[in-house]
Amino acid sequence: MKTVLNYLLALMCFNGFAQESLTTLTLEEYLGYVKKYHPVVKQTQLLVSEGEAKLLKSRGAFDPKIEVDFDRKKFSETTYYNKLNTTFKLPTWYGVELKANFENNDGTYLNPELQTPDDGLYSTGVSVSLAKGLFMNERMATLKQAKLFTQQAQANQQLLVNDVIYNALVTYYNWLKNYQSLKTYEGYTQNAKTRLDIIKKSYLAGDKPAIDTLEASINLKNRMVDLEKAKIGYIKSKLELSNYLWIDNNIPLELEEAIIPDLNTISIIDQVLNSSLLNSDAIDITNHPKLKALQVKKDILTIDKKLKTNNLLPTVNLQYNFLTTDYDNLNSLNTANYKSGLQINFPLFLRKERGDLKLAQIKLQDINFELATTEVTLKNKINSNLQEIESYNNQHIILLDLVEDYKALIQGEERKFEIGEGSLFLVNYREVKLIENELKRIDAEYQLLSSKSNLSRTINTLF
Repeated sequence: MKTVLNYLLALMCFNGFAQESLTTLTLEEYLGYVKKYHPVVKQTQLLVSEGEAKLLKSRGAFDPKIEVDFDRKKFSETTYYNKLNTTFKLPTWYGVELKANFENNDGTYLNPELQTPDDGLYSTGVSVSLAKGLFMNERMATLKQAKLFTQQAQANQQLLVNDVIYNALVTYYNWLKNYQSLKTYEGYTQNAKTRLDIIKKSYLAGDKPAIDTLEASINLKNRMVDLEKAKIGYIKSKLELSNYLWIDNNIPLELEEAIIPDLNTISIIDQVLNSSLLNSDAIDITNHPKLKALQVKKDILTIDKKLKTNNLLPTVNLQYNFLTTDYDNLNSLNTANYKSGLQINFPLFLRKERGDLKLAQIKLQDINFELATTEVTLKNKINSNLQEIESYNNQHIILLDLVEDYKALIQGEERKFEIGEGSLFLVNYREVKLIENELKRIDAEYQLLSSKSNLSRTINTLF
């Protein structure tokens, strides 16, 4: 039942494959499903959502607040005191806080300094940090850093998606490589069977010696062993590919036997990877997500350094509030009735503050070193990828010619063997070399595809 379900799902996802005995899953179709449905790709989107949530949380430090404080004491029919204090606070960007307050206190044993008129006392004013916390404070730093964290999350998301797609590409290439190897061994195993049958008939007719049948039989058995190994490699690579195939609701897909890789992948890879970006003159790493993430981290540390520098200043908090009993009349707010306060705090040695600042400076130096080394590493890796591509491309072209040459050589050896001028040993030897070079060609194609994808991964253009 599971196999049938998976097969039906595969039919829906891969454009009605049941109409042909063998259906091709192209690289573009495969990547389309990886980018759209793979759970890890979806998971990376949570990084951005998490950054946005942290930004929303940091903005909460600037939310207006209403505070109500009511305290009452009554004992033996005596009201000792009733104290009501309500406050509306409005934090601002700099170290300034606007406040509006209402107090209404009474009672037999109320502290005289808390005494208010019968209708209560209104006040409005401001609290200002004149030194430490004026132009940079914890609240401002947290919000600025949260905005940068969102940018950093976007850059990290691009890097993670880029890696997932690269791994998916390499898995597809490995599937293609193993499929081609399997077909190669199937073809030469069939050749060995046909050759054995022909030699047996020739032996029975008296045209070939018995030793030739033994050699042909040994050759067939070797081909059969190689074919079994190729089958195992193909099955494993197909299952690995299935790890990247999903549809809606996180439903995994399992590839059926009828689905095969695109044998023309090498001819379309430049189009899939956008070959215009793989030119050394067109590669620009200025906006590379890895560098961008490090630069954002540096900006975050710079804000932290400014905060630590600001903490070296003394704490000087000034409060001033206008007092009135008539909240409807703004003219009643004047300097004749007020409440003010001044708080000054300054550690003598500032050892904690100086230590924090030193640590912030060290972190900044460290990120500068990391930025420089990362940029050089990226440039060198790009140059290495470009040279790899050129080398594997040359190898692939040479091996294509070699395979054709060996095929022609074997045809000649077989004709000589048929007319009695050659030997079966030499035919088999030539065929072994042909198979080796055919497998080398397949591997060179795999390496060429992987190196081009690795370059796209390095410059981060796969997402």
